[in-house]
Amino acid sequence: MENTSKELLQKTEKSKVRFDELTDLISRPEIIADNREWKKLVKERNSLEELAAAHIDLETLVSHLEGCQNDLQSESDSEMKALFEAEIEELETKIEEKMEEIKILLLPKDENDESNAILEIRAAAGGDESALFSLELCRMYSHYAEKNRWKVEYIDMSETEIGGIKEATIMVKGKGAFSKLKYESGVHRVQRVPETESQGRIHTSTATVACLPEVEDVDFEILDKDLRIDVFHSGGAGGQNVNKVETAIRLTYMPLNIVVTCQDERSQLKNKEKAMNILKAKIYDYYEEQRDKEYREDRKNQVGRGNRNERIRTYNYPQGRVTDHRTNLSSYDLEGVLNGNLEEFINAMILKERTELLAKA
Repeated sequence: MENTSKELLQKTEKSKVRFDELTDLISRPEIIADNREWKKLVKERNSLEELAAAHIDLETLVSHLEGCQNDLQSESDSEMKALFEAEIEELETKIEEKMEEIKILLLPKDENDESNAILEIRAAAGGDESALFSLELCRMYSHYAEKNRWKVEYIDMSETEIGGIKEATIMVKGKGAFSKLKYESGVHRVQRVPETESQGRIHTSTATVACLPEVEDVDFEILDKDLRIDVFHSGGAGGQNVNKVETAIRLTYMPLNIVVTCQDERSQLKNKEKAMNILKAKIYDYYEEQRDKEYREDRKNQVGRGNRNERIRTYNYPQGRVTDHRTNLSSYDLEGVLNGNLEEFINAMILKERTELLAKA
């Protein structure tokens, strides 16, 4: 065990040194004056904070263990020896636990894990029933965000006549939102009897969820000539501003034919700003997909971004059951899940991902 702990200390030493360097750098006036560089360094420092703290903890435990082992060898009193032996046993257990924690922290990370999340929810197969289910998914994610004290902003929503939604774009703002919600990408299937079904037959409908990280620093430029901006009246129910003032924004990135609409705010400028953030995320996602094309399947399994064409979960109303097909985890608390109790499913995916990565390490 001693050799392994020393090896892990050597592996994490560079991260600890870099963390200390970054702590010094972000406090320098010339760095603070450059907001873009300062944000970049703060983000890097945050990504190393847990590993640096774990390195210090392990270093302290190993040093304490060595001290106890030396004291045990020089001690002649039997009672004192027994105390040292008990302390050594406890320290060895703590070191093992800390080593496991460090092994997880050393696993490859998605650089966007700390980002805000953009959720795109769309009705798929099933017509009106699919649109109603899509609305329930929107509410489910809103409840989940509230439980995590994240802020939810509805960027755009296309409603149906019976109260469902054809599609919706939601921004979830909070530290680590993307690290959790990225596991929700894919096809969600619902099995239930629609209210409009007179014979009580169970219908199967689907909705798709795509989760993108909000990206601040991007390595591409959106040229004015490639961007078409349309301004139109906001749609939807209620509000004196609706359909009277042109505040809604539609951005079209013509090279990739990516379209983003935002009508959340009463200010045209704010809608444009939000739409631009969504557009950057979509373009970033497109280029990420292209870069990863050669090994996409392997990367999806490792990073957990999820194939949005993959059926990931079934919500069975007659049995009150929710089943995640990736982990084979089932819950009979359908109502609780729809009220945002998603932690069990997300934690199971995180465990599955870590187990697979540790097996390959």
